[in-house]
Amino acid sequence: MLKQATKNYFQYFAQPQEIERWDEDIIVCKISNLTPAIQANSYYFGHPEWGLNYFEACHRDEKFVELWREVIGSWHDKIVVDIGCGPGNVYAALKEFCGEPELLVGVDVSLGALKIAHQLGYTAILADAHNIPLVSGFADIVMLNASLHHCDDMPKVLQQAAKLVRPGGLLITDHDPQKSAYQFKGLGWLLWQLRLPIYRLMKRGGHSTTEEQSWGLATEVHHKVCDGVTSEMFYEMLEPMGFEVKVYPHNHMVGAAALKGDYGQPFWKYRIAQKLSGINPNSPEAALSLMCVATRIN
Repeated sequence: MLKQATKNYFQYFAQPQEIERWDEDIIVCKISNLTPAIQANSYYFGHPEWGLNYFEACHRDEKFVELWREVIGSWHDKIVVDIGCGPGNVYAALKEFCGEPELLVGVDVSLGALKIAHQLGYTAILADAHNIPLVSGFADIVMLNASLHHCDDMPKVLQQAAKLVRPGGLLITDHDPQKSAYQFKGLGWLLWQLRLPIYRLMKRGGHSTTEEQSWGLATEVHHKVCDGVTSEMFYEMLEPMGFEVKVYPHNHMVGAAALKGDYGQPFWKYRIAQKLSGINPNSPEAALSLMCVATRIN
């Protein structure tokens, strides 16, 4: 059992006036700008069936655990903040390997997802990642896994997350699409678009019905053709804030080898679309995701 039950975590609220109410044991803060993306993320990940499917299927595989375990080492007795935590996939995947945090805070806009995360041991806060109502410099580890591309303003969310990290602490982001890998055009763009009806026919997870697919796509604000994160964004945002920044392009079955420069190859469907679009699928620019590991040095 996490020690959060005895931790006075209210000391970490910079804006306690932003607390609107409690829903059981979840702190619900005001969201002043309820954008379509926030509404979609709230509904989709809080859906009793879709959210649970996401929790059970995504970011739980062996290679994910291998990579994140190598980066984190141990979070035993540390303060950990998970921005865009959803139902708690990162902690669920790593809890057997990384120890017991002193405090595990999960921030998300989906009440339904936070209820699952709370059952795992998160101190759950419903809040907008563009305006996180917590004090600066208190967390040992701040994580954003597959979170930035679900947000309207990725640089602003990255900045909000970074301010929470104490000197010597870590900021980790991963599984956001690398912009250069999705520069599809011509036949490559057409192949990319055709994946959606095929997924529905296959009843693939996240696409089993037209409604589920529609809501899922509405959450992925920056997972589109010619969109996504760039290495430059991480360096330009984080270095002026006092971070030493390392960015690792990688595909999703590489694991810890990504930290040594092995970015692997995209899955076959991406390789074909990339070749048809004039992208070298064997290049680091074709790697589907970017992982950023940033250490606050001052």
